[in-house]
Amino acid sequence: MDGKVKKQKQHQQKHSGPKAEKKKLKKQNGSTEEDERKRNPKAFAVQSAVRMAKTFHRAQDIKTKKHHVPVVDRTPLEPPPIVIVVVGPPKVGKSTLIRCLIKNFTRQKLTDICGPVTIVSGKKRRLTFMECNNDINSMIDLAKVADLVLMLIDASFGFEMETFEFLNICQVHGFPRIMGVLTHLDAFKNNKTLRKTKKNLKHRFWTEVYQGAKLFYLSGMVYGEYQNQEVKNLGRFISVMKFRPLVWQTSHPYILADRIEDLTDPERLRTDPKCDRTVSLYGYLRGTHLKNKGQVHIPGVGDFQMSDVNFLPDPCPLPGTQKKRALNEKERLLYAPMAGVGGVVYDKDAVYIDLPANHVKQLQEEVRPTTELVQSLIETHVTLDAKMAASKVSLFSGSAGLDPTDISEVQEGLREIHVWDAHTQTQRRKVVFTGLEEEEDDVSGSSSDEDDDGSDQENQEEEDDLSTFLKEVRDKSEKATKGSTPPVKKRKLEEMQGEEEVIAEAPAFADSEDELERGEADSEGEGEAERAGDSGHCSKESEEDSDDEEDGDEDDESMEEEIGADDSDEEEEQGKYHSGTFKWKEGLQQKASAAFLRHQEAAPNLRKLVYGSVVEAEDSEEEEEELGGLFRVNRPQKSKKVQADALDCSHFNPDISHNWELEEMLNSIRDCFVTGQWEEGQDAATLLKEDEELYGDFEDLETGKVHKGTTGEQDQAETDHQSGRTKSESDEDETDDEDQQVKMDDEEVQKNKRLEKKRRLKERFDTEYDDGDATYFDDLKEEMQKQAELNRAEFEDMDDESRVQYEGFRPGMYVRLEISSLPCEFVTNFDPHYPVIIGGLGTSEGNVGYLQMRLKKHRWYERILKTRDPLILSLGWRRFQTIPLYHIEDHNGRHRLLKYTPQHMHCGASIWGPITPQGTGFLAVQSVSGVKANFRIAATGVVLDLDKSVTIVKKLKLIGYPYKIFQNTCFIKGMFNTVLEVAKFEGASIRTVSGVRGQIKKALSTPPGAFRATFEDRLLMSDIVFLRSWYPVSIPQLYNPVTSLLLPVGQKDSWSGMRTVGQLKHDLGVRNKPSIDSLYKPITRAPRHFNPLHIPKELQKALPFKSKPKLLQPKGKVPRDLKRASVIREPHERKVAELLRALSTVHHYKKKVAQRAHHAKHKEFLQQKEKDEEAKMKRMKDARKKLYRIMGQKDQKKQRSSLKGTPQDD
Repeated sequence: MDGKVKKQKQHQQKHSGPKAEKKKLKKQNGSTEEDERKRNPKAFAVQSAVRMAKTFHRAQDIKTKKHHVPVVDRTPLEPPPIVIVVVGPPKVGKSTLIRCLIKNFTRQKLTDICGPVTIVSGKKRRLTFMECNNDINSMIDLAKVADLVLMLIDASFGFEMETFEFLNICQVHGFPRIMGVLTHLDAFKNNKTLRKTKKNLKHRFWTEVYQGAKLFYLSGMVYGEYQNQEVKNLGRFISVMKFRPLVWQTSHPYILADRIEDLTDPERLRTDPKCDRTVSLYGYLRGTHLKNKGQVHIPGVGDFQMSDVNFLPDPCPLPGTQKKRALNEKERLLYAPMAGVGGVVYDKDAVYIDLPANHVKQLQEEVRPTTELVQSLIETHVTLDAKMAASKVSLFSGSAGLDPTDISEVQEGLREIHVWDAHTQTQRRKVVFTGLEEEEDDVSGSSSDEDDDGSDQENQEEEDDLSTFLKEVRDKSEKATKGSTPPVKKRKLEEMQGEEEVIAEAPAFADSEDELERGEADSEGEGEAERAGDSGHCSKESEEDSDDEEDGDEDDESMEEEIGADDSDEEEEQGKYHSGTFKWKEGLQQKASAAFLRHQEAAPNLRKLVYGSVVEAEDSEEEEEELGGLFRVNRPQKSKKVQADALDCSHFNPDISHNWELEEMLNSIRDCFVTGQWEEGQDAATLLKEDEELYGDFEDLETGKVHKGTTGEQDQAETDHQSGRTKSESDEDETDDEDQQVKMDDEEVQKNKRLEKKRRLKERFDTEYDDGDATYFDDLKEEMQKQAELNRAEFEDMDDESRVQYEGFRPGMYVRLEISSLPCEFVTNFDPHYPVIIGGLGTSEGNVGYLQMRLKKHRWYERILKTRDPLILSLGWRRFQTIPLYHIEDHNGRHRLLKYTPQHMHCGASIWGPITPQGTGFLAVQSVSGVKANFRIAATGVVLDLDKSVTIVKKLKLIGYPYKIFQNTCFIKGMFNTVLEVAKFEGASIRTVSGVRGQIKKALSTPPGAFRATFEDRLLMSDIVFLRSWYPVSIPQLYNPVTSLLLPVGQKDSWSGMRTVGQLKHDLGVRNKPSIDSLYKPITRAPRHFNPLHIPKELQKALPFKSKPKLLQPKGKVPRDLKRASVIREPHERKVAELLRALSTVHHYKKKVAQRAHHAKHKEFLQQKEKDEEAKMKRMKDARKKLYRIMGQKDQKKQRSSLKGTPQDD
């Protein structure tokens, strides 16, 4: 109870009563929910069935939305670096962000971003940064390999078209993780405008990606870099982000090349500079396993056959498995060969250390004044640099203290600054910040210049030390190579041995976690202090750091002694090799025991892991041996770590004097095993049976792990200790007795704990494996998990050389691909700013054939697409130009050719192209050259089928004219040319323009091609008869890969393939002659005369009165007596009649003239009358005015006189 009182607060002490009992029950049972349900069931009853149903449905919907098709986890134990692509329009800050992130993770500055940059960001994660320039070819290629996309957006300008284009490219090729980064926020002076802009951009970004997508804000720049805290936060998000495997990436091997070497014979290059090149490409393998001699595709170059594949040591390895919270400075690796960083370069048979040009010149100047012999050698032999590189290789293999980062850090301050030419700076698709930084450095003042001078001086001192050390080691190596062994073979063996030792070498980590739990500000300060030092690899700020440094030096010393021993063994083995006898089988037992001892000595300090601290020998005043000021000699036997581990019971020396083939030796240890008889009355079988009855065993069916009883394990451990005590003559008997006594005392406590643990495990087993909550989705996930564990365990114990033979090169390996027939333009026009991707192809993906696809024109693309216009497709790894045929499926299954793509609707497309798996997405652009003002992605779609089963047909109308009509039967000509053609179409349905349907019956003998047809009504001679037929269309066979990487530097975004007909006519100035029938002209139709309506008399009788024809009375014959006789005049009468007619004509003419004159006179009279009326009216108006004026004056006089004449008395 005292223990309980200490744990609880004073005002909550309850020892008895209902509250204390409640608390005791709560502690024992864990939860009182069931009791509350029993005590007050109404409180837990359903209040509203509708609300409960809604809540349940919503919970199920949320749960179901999280479901996805489970995929077998094929990620290797050491995954490849995560590809982070930085995308954005020009001048938005891509290079600056990459430089800041690299500085945040590695504490190193990288001035020029060329090609992939690989860094170690944590204990289990590496990152590869790649900048995407403003070229749609680069956007398409990098979207296929990206794991994470950092999409930079200029907040002061808003979204640009490149951002939306890249998002649509990602949607087609598998959507990677996308994080938006807003830059240029310091351009906003008003805080309210800044908040509003952020909100608008964020919601628009969510619309395009998904709701809640992460959007970072980089508020401003300090001295040309983003703020440290913001970059650090972005780096933290990147470090912990999880990635969903994409279908295309997980089913195809691919490599993002970070290094390229031309292996072509120089003599062949001299004779034929345009010959095909043999090139080796280096990079991390991603995706799935890669088989040797397979077929690959390099986007922008073409399809090739791999001649050889090898795996190399990892140039940017992950740190070891030691538990810690942060990375040492030595483990902050940076590897970017295209940018000139990462001085140690691994090859198939050698390791190269890259030194800058000024360092080599300095070495030559130092060598010259020493002796005339060396001077003459320098003058005659041009390959002095190669010899120095060879000596460096042997040096590197002989010293375990050398690390790739050491060379990269030594080299970083010495690297030349790349100056861009004016032509490259002017291009929009590149963001060039080098010139701006140089201007800022010039303006910044003398203080930065002084700092640069100081750093250059330190780098110069390091170079001097390295150069003197290299000379000494080179002289020693030349003396050592004077033996009987050929120098070439010896150098190769040394290089191979150096590679193995570099692989086996593990970096020294901090043994304690105290220093790793410091704050971020302290770690940054210490990082700056370390970089200010000479080497920058270890800090001397605290005692713990110095201890780690000593441990690292001890490891180096042990490695160096092993190297010396290996060198002597190597000479002996060479002697044996030349003598012609194979003696490698001799002394295998001694070699195995020596290797086991070395492994035991290299094991971690178990005392420190168990007890937390170790009393180390106080030999801190030992001086460390140094070689040339750069490397430390490692003496493992004198180190504190080995002395502290000397008393560890797990480090035992096996006695090799025993002959285990004798029966007596086997009987002596037979009772040490489980099946033996340990003591009298204690047989193994009976004890195990008792244990099983007491405690039982529990097997976890999910993981397959068997949980044994603890007593059996303790007994086994005690047995092992006893056997170890009989073998080793150690003085640990007293400690073992004390431990055994403690175990006897705590046996009851252990027993209770075991029972409680088994009870909890049983409950967990019941809850997991009962059929209550188990779903099909859970079972599927569990099955996939088991499959992943099986895959991982199959080849786990096999070495890499054998494993590669079975399963191929696994993802995560750093491989070297050799391709023997690359075009020479790939090497001569190589630009590191453009990505080089090697995509593996499946078994049938190297073939070309017919593809059926579903396509939809992009809603943002302005123009509709025309059939037979060439289109550039991005499908799989490839970018190629082809000629599609668009079609649509009718209700009867016929695929009808379309002239243009429909608006807002899918249609089918058939192309001739590379065979690609069904369900693969693709996108189409009409041109990849230059930057267009509008949206460039023309269409998107998916592959449906891989054969020529679909027959595309086109409508064809055959026209004929009737030349004889017999009621419903007609003879038609002009539709066919021969009797054979008519015979093929017998029974076909035809129709007229007016809609009368008919059928072809039989061919006629004359004229040729004429036929007899019947119709459902009588035709007219003016009718036109047509036959609707369907004509199959063949798909054009055009497959033209886009070879943009073969173009010269600066012109890689100007690839142009086959032009459309419209572009050809526009470029050549050709105008179409319009068809005469298609022109608009006035329509002249002759008037049609219809026959009069004839109604039979019988029908007229039956019609009502209002419908009977009334106006059309029948005209009878005029009677003969009513007909007047015709009068024939005499000649004289005719003359008289003519004269009278002439006189009447003259009279009529005179009458008309007189009438005209009378009208004119009358008109003048009327005008004169009108004038007189006007004058009269004017006079009358004036008279009235005069009269009214006089009358008004009189009235005024009357008023005045009346006013004067009033009597005054009133």
